[in-house]
Amino acid sequence: MMSEAALEELSVLSSIYCGEGEFRLIQQSAQDGLVVQINSTVGGLDVSLLFNLHLRYPSCPPDVSVSSTGLSRSQCRVIRQKLLDQAAALPPEPMVHQLVEWLQGVEVAEDCRGGEEEVRESDKEEEWTAVLSLDHIRSQSRYTGLLERWSRQLQLTVRLLLGPRILVILQGARANIKEFCRLLKTAKVDVDSSGKKCKERMMKVLIESPCPSSCEHGYGS
Repeated sequence: MMSEAALEELSVLSSIYCGEGEFRLIQQSAQDGLVVQINSTVGGLDVSLLFNLHLRYPSCPPDVSVSSTGLSRSQCRVIRQKLLDQAAALPPEPMVHQLVEWLQGVEVAEDCRGGEEEVRESDKEEEWTAVLSLDHIRSQSRYTGLLERWSRQLQLTVRLLLGPRILVILQGARANIKEFCRLLKTAKVDVDSSGKKCKERMMKVLIESPCPSSCEHGYGS
């Protein structure tokens, strides 16, 4: 169950970001907590921020996803990391509004320019496709919810194919695909036969190769 402080913050955020399209509650789950979207203008650029507030929030900082039509994926990753670092440095109390205000005070273009060479190099990375094989899925809602969350955070296209053989098709930056696979093996994504949360230890990578063309990032099934 979400903490009272988190639920109160949700109400406050909806009041502060009350303009059209500024605030949206994406998900409210007893298992995975809250996912809220805040659309803001930062340095003259429209930036969309996705905050995943876990059940233990604000005792633990939120996960953050950043997207903007005015910034490259690499620049969005730089900003996301800076937000995560800022969140980790704050005391364990409601912080979403504070993070948004902090970002609005940052010169985004200037802040990203320091790593311009890294950004350029990263933008040249090829899109990759990977096909994973899963042994089984017992808690489909929990499993798919985590896949959707990770696809947003890592800016990947993820498609889950359910059948005699369970497959996950990933498309995006190779480093992000590797991080997705790491999360899949280390996080408790499913439940075992007794109903206890368990990790995906039987996942196998069947295919990993460059993608012939860039793809839209998102989740599908």
